[in-house]
This record gives sequence, structure tokens and C-alpha cells, in this order.
Amino acid sequence: MEKTTLVLGASPKPDRFAYKAVRSLQRRSIPVIAIGRKDYDLEGIKIRKGKPGDIGPVHTVTLFLNPKNQEEYYDYILSLEPARIIFNPGTWNPAFAEIASKQGIQIVNDCMLIMLNNGKF
Repeated sequence: MEKTTLVLGASPKPDRFAYKAVRSLQRRSIPVIAIGRKDYDLEGIKIRKGKPGDIGPVHTVTLFLNPKNQEEYYDYILSLEPARIIFNPGTWNPAFAEIASKQGIQIVNDCMLIMLNNGKF
């Protein structure tokens, strides 16, 4: 299975880590799906808003939303049945991590950008 990655909290702003994550995945030819606050075209990657149902299988969900803003996405993320969820710095959410872990999803509390740079993605 390809490591199709959903970046939740994607941003069109180059100074944001979520932007850097999308671009880093794209440069490494890792299929990326980006969901953010508004629709936007990020150099060939469409940032979509909401909870699109037509995104296909997702291997990894990487979070760039604080725990409070994650709540509305719990059911959506779980419905995608990802193999893992990466909680980036500032996004650690023990309550959601426990829920996802009970469904057999691998929980990673780490920085996705560092993981990519170290070959541990």
C-alpha cells in the first residue's frame, strides 16, 4: 500500500509547518491529500475544505490542528481507517489517541517533517 497521506490542517501559507509538510510529501512523490479551512490550489495539490468522501484509501493522517479543533474530525478520520495517525508538535491529544489506538491505528507523537528527513516516515 502506498503511504497516501492526509494532511489535516493544511495551509497555503509558506511559513506554516502544514504547508511545508504538503510540499515535502509532494517532493518525495508520496501521494498527498490536503484538507484545510478553504479551498486552494497549492502548486498542483488541491487543499480542500470540509470532510471529502472521495479521497480513496489513506495510509497516514498527519495532524496540524490543535486538540480542540480535532474533535469535529474524529469520526471522519476513523472512517478513513488509516494505518497510523501522526500527532505533530502542539497537536498531541491523549483522548483521541486512545480512541484511535483501540481501533488498531498506530499512534505516533512526532514531527512528520523530521520523520521524513530522517527516513523514518
